[in-house]
Amino acid sequence: MKAATVKQLKQELSIASPDTLLEICLRLSKFKKENKELLTYLLFEASDEDAYIQGIKSEIKQQFQEINTKSYFYIKKSVRKILRNTKTHIRYSKKKETEVELLLYFCVELRNVEPSINNNLVLSNIYYRQIDIIKKAISQLHEDLRYDYGVEIEQLL
Repeated sequence: MKAATVKQLKQELSIASPDTLLEICLRLSKFKKENKELLTYLLFEASDEDAYIQGIKSEIKQQFQEINTKSYFYIKKSVRKILRNTKTHIRYSKKKETEVELLLYFCVELRNVEPSINNNLVLSNIYYRQIDIIKKAISQLHEDLRYDYGVEIEQLL
């Protein structure tokens, strides 16, 4: 079975009845965890972005506390997982401010990992790659926010 294009899906959904749309959303939520998480965000958390960001930050902090620091192999594996989860939450929001906030927090937590990430090339590359992504996202924000986040970036460097 070949998947329909986004345009085709949009056309079909625009003519569907509200009951049909409800049924489709519920069926979607049963198939993948990400679908359910996105629906949860859209229905319950999109209206209060600050609370959403704080919830994700506490989740990131908890995940960093649970990292097995016995070897860099386990640290790298855990950091990649945390980053993947963070990026997923950023995709749900689609807001540049949220992206910058969460990635900045990720970098702060990564910087505080013991043993230091500076002793491992892969971890330091992950860190600096995220810094570059943050800078790119900051460039698309309002001037005042650019300055505030620029100050935070300088502290990380």
